[in-house]
Amino acid sequence: MSNKTNDKIAALVSYFNDADELDKPFVIAMFTGKKPKRPVNTSLIRQWATELSGIPDWLFAESYHSVGDLSETIALVLPPAEHLTNRKLHEWINDLAGLHSKDEDDKKAFILNAWNSLETQERFIFNKLISGNFRIGVSNKMLVNALAKQSDTEANKIMHSIMGKWEPTEITYNDLVGGAHVNTDSSWPYPFCLAYALEMEPSSLGQPNEWQAEWKWDGIRGQIVKRNGELFIWSRGEELVTAQFPELHFLVDELEDGTVLDGEILSVKDGNVQAFSILQQRLNRKTINKVQLNDAPIGFYTYDILEYQGEDLREQTMAFRRNLLEKIISQIEKKDIIVLSPVVSFDRWEQLAEIRQGARKINSEGIMLKNLQSLYHAGRKRGDWWKWKINPYTVDTVMIYAQKGSGRRANFFTDYTFAVRDGDKLITIAKAYSGLTDKEIKEVNSFVVKNAIEKFGPVRTVKPELVFEIAFEGIAESKRHKAGLALRFPRIARWRKDKKADEINTLEDLRQLLTSTLVNS
Repeated sequence: MSNKTNDKIAALVSYFNDADELDKPFVIAMFTGKKPKRPVNTSLIRQWATELSGIPDWLFAESYHSVGDLSETIALVLPPAEHLTNRKLHEWINDLAGLHSKDEDDKKAFILNAWNSLETQERFIFNKLISGNFRIGVSNKMLVNALAKQSDTEANKIMHSIMGKWEPTEITYNDLVGGAHVNTDSSWPYPFCLAYALEMEPSSLGQPNEWQAEWKWDGIRGQIVKRNGELFIWSRGEELVTAQFPELHFLVDELEDGTVLDGEILSVKDGNVQAFSILQQRLNRKTINKVQLNDAPIGFYTYDILEYQGEDLREQTMAFRRNLLEKIISQIEKKDIIVLSPVVSFDRWEQLAEIRQGARKINSEGIMLKNLQSLYHAGRKRGDWWKWKINPYTVDTVMIYAQKGSGRRANFFTDYTFAVRDGDKLITIAKAYSGLTDKEIKEVNSFVVKNAIEKFGPVRTVKPELVFEIAFEGIAESKRHKAGLALRFPRIARWRKDKKADEINTLEDLRQLLTSTLVNS
């Protein structure tokens, strides 16, 4: 076991050198989040494991809460296998896919037989194949670097090759890493160019005239692809979301074949960008009704152009691409829907800093800085693109619930629920699990163990004594939360050991903050 990047890359290269050729595309698919449809309900898997192990439900539940991972818990509680088998990964996956058409008895017989033929570690992996939930500490960038090293291919080409729609049953490993599939489907997108957070003074970047400044919008990053008379819309998460945004479908008649635009999908009404909470009404819906179309109309703020007349433009400079983009967007009629993301003009860094302070008034997160000579690279490249976000909102809260984490944090209480005051009551406002050091996590864990009041499954109610400052990016009304409010991207900013619980913020404070944000926007 190792957490070192070079060790992981070496292990991946070794695997792809020796693995079965039919297994390799499945591994790439799993590592890049292309999950197969789950063949068996998780609750059934848990039920069968409990029956087979002969332990009571309460003991399985306690084991699960201690281990922190259902697949691993099942692998550990099952009795030893009676006969071992040696099958290839693609064989297991194909058999699991065949379970979709089977009844519950057949599914159970297959699963029990599989468990009885696998060692503990193999069972763990098998259970993960069923759930499709792989968290293995291998990022897309790490996988791409390993594939590039193993195949002696440029990393950017590999990144492009494994994006978009492809089926591991229909392509060979060599064809996949070689990019053969990108020529068989008109929809394939490009890897997104990403930015690093600017944590230094912008003046350290050099002269202002070397940079293009734009607003950083808070929406869904997307690519619009027009090829062979068809229009496709991709999210940054590599989901094909064309059907969710019918307002953009007119582009099938407006854009030339061989055009790919990069930008932000936003809710835009009367020429103004609306809050992300309004955009959420439109996300992940199979059908869009008239109310949603009216309340949360969609616009696309265009940042960049990656392909034109079938030519890949990513090796051209930012200045060249922006000039071409301006010409193309100027020819589109519905400029209230397809908007050229405006350049923020500035002569001095101090001037841009002042402009940045007004970001929230237009529902922006801050400023993007792009070097005018930068190419459109895959992923992040330090020095070319920066995101200069405005400072987050903060609120002082008290921790009232704690729950153990998962993976390496399975033995510590690391998932916390925080509350603010509402009169003489405490009302929950956010959950967070990031922001503390390892030392602080151990201190909080010790407090939870010593000061737990009640137990509800894995959750512990604790004495409301520890005060934490919670940072968040936005606030919105919410019918799903008891407080009637929801915080966007809450995380722990710091542990306020200098404050007592009676000094935390109130629900009224947050309501006033919501009112002020609505007025400003």
